[in-house]
Amino acid sequence: MSMPTPLPVSAPAGFAPLAAIGFTQADATLSPVSSSAPLPVTVQGSSPSAPLEGTATGPATAGPFALTSASPVILSLSGTWTGTVRVLRSVDGGATRLPLTVAGQPFATYTSNCCEAVWEEGASGAELYLNIALTGGTLSYRIEQ
Repeated sequence: MSMPTPLPVSAPAGFAPLAAIGFTQADATLSPVSSSAPLPVTVQGSSPSAPLEGTATGPATAGPFALTSASPVILSLSGTWTGTVRVLRSVDGGATRLPLTVAGQPFATYTSNCCEAVWEEGASGAELYLNIALTGGTLSYRIEQ
């Protein structure tokens, strides 16, 4: 059995209605959404926290860095230093600070310079701290979103 040949679709009136998304411009005209006129949107939420930055020449704790959005947290470590830097997380104002882990294994523990995304947070009120255990040199650090 053979399939019938499909017939072209035609509108009985010789035209087809067009549906499009648009938005009102400041002069009250309608502007259709396109690549040259994208839909105007604003991301709602808190402003990003000021970066947490400084230097250390010995053991120290830096923080808190208040997380304000679900965007990645970037950690930068630089300088000539020896030791370990661990990122800690708290949801109780710093009373309890737990090291970051992935599948129960240590995560975000550094012994050399870096510049990378270390965390994304969804919980309101979470804060990050740096546990700095230097044995020599000078470390410059920065956490930002």
